[in-house]
Amino acid sequence: MGAPSALPLPLPLLLLVACSWAPGWANLVQDGYWQEQDLELGTLAPLDEAFSSTVWSSPDMLASQDSQPWTSDETVVAGGTVVLKCQVKDHEDSSLQWSNPAQQTLYFGEKRALRDNRIQLVSSTPHELSISISNVALADEGEYTCSIFTMPVRTAKSLVTVLGIPQKPIITGYKSSLREKETATLNCQSSGSKPAAQLTWRKGEQELHGEQTRVQEDPNGKTFTVSSSVSFQVTRDDDGANIVCSVNHESLKGADRSTTQRIEVLYTPTALIRPEPSHPREGQKLLLHCEGRGNPVPQQYLWVKEGSEPPLKMTQESALIFPFLNKSDSGTYGCTAISNMGSYTAYFTLNVNDPSPVPSSSSTYHAIIGGIVAFIVFLLLILLIFLGHYLIRHKGTYLTHEAKGSDDAPDADTAIINAEGGQSGGDDKKEYFI
Repeated sequence: MGAPSALPLPLPLLLLVACSWAPGWANLVQDGYWQEQDLELGTLAPLDEAFSSTVWSSPDMLASQDSQPWTSDETVVAGGTVVLKCQVKDHEDSSLQWSNPAQQTLYFGEKRALRDNRIQLVSSTPHELSISISNVALADEGEYTCSIFTMPVRTAKSLVTVLGIPQKPIITGYKSSLREKETATLNCQSSGSKPAAQLTWRKGEQELHGEQTRVQEDPNGKTFTVSSSVSFQVTRDDDGANIVCSVNHESLKGADRSTTQRIEVLYTPTALIRPEPSHPREGQKLLLHCEGRGNPVPQQYLWVKEGSEPPLKMTQESALIFPFLNKSDSGTYGCTAISNMGSYTAYFTLNVNDPSPVPSSSSTYHAIIGGIVAFIVFLLLILLIFLGHYLIRHKGTYLTHEAKGSDDAPDADTAIINAEGGQSGGDDKKEYFI
């Protein structure tokens, strides 16, 4: 018998041997692996899929890259609404599909796949599939996949980041009123932020430099609790001041989220003496007001005069009253304001000025009479002026009327002669004046 003939190899085995000797085998496997990495299958593709991937990436098939969908990453605040938009240039008669991070199909074209009323269809065309997710929760964060079922299947990823809104901060550490020059220490805390928020301090409009913000992860593993402390020495000017702790976070979009703690500072009183009137004169009434300030407000006032042993008595709250000033009241006066925090004494030097000159009644009477006389003289002067003017205007008229009323009246020349020479024309003597 002759030597047995070799058995023919099966066709698949021949293909495998041939491919193993092919120079591009390693590249084929690598290309197939990374193509499937794009598909996120996580394993090396089967042989037929590897060939498919190689054909897809070959220069002859570059036009098919128009079938690659694209989308974008989105950031949304918890409780808000996010819109996922997927587009493709060449759909190759296939529909687009959206899947959530758990690889559950949300929409396939216009068809809803997941029963979640928060997810709604925005737009569905052969080239676009857009959906919206309302009332977004932290659990909705992750990678969403847009797929188109061509050969091979092509996908695009959209990373949805959900921001956790920090809660309103809480200030602790203030229990009761502080005494002047004591150190105040306040703590501030806010939870629920994602990523971790930052805390800042201020007193009124003045920035306070607190310690660096501390960060601690919340039990849910997604959000963070932040805290900070601030210490400062209080003064009397801090009485009634507002200490503000504010949260800074991108989810707030510039909105203010802060908490205010009003502090009270106890301090010794001060006092100031204010005279009324400010320039007292002899014979006037004078009030010296002692204005006390402090926390608590002074409740007791004590008046003294230098050189006088017994304390002076107040007659109106904290004021010292002089019903009728005289020169002997001049001197230095002290007012002591007293509270349970201590006392303070203010001083005021009183100088009583001479009384103001007061006009006598006789001088006033004479001034009135003089005014009346002057007024009467003025009226008489006006009357004389009008009367003289009247006589001048009517003098010629009077002489003409006398000449016409007498037959033996001389002519004008005779009248002049008689007037100058004193001649008479008979027993009756007539004189004419021109």
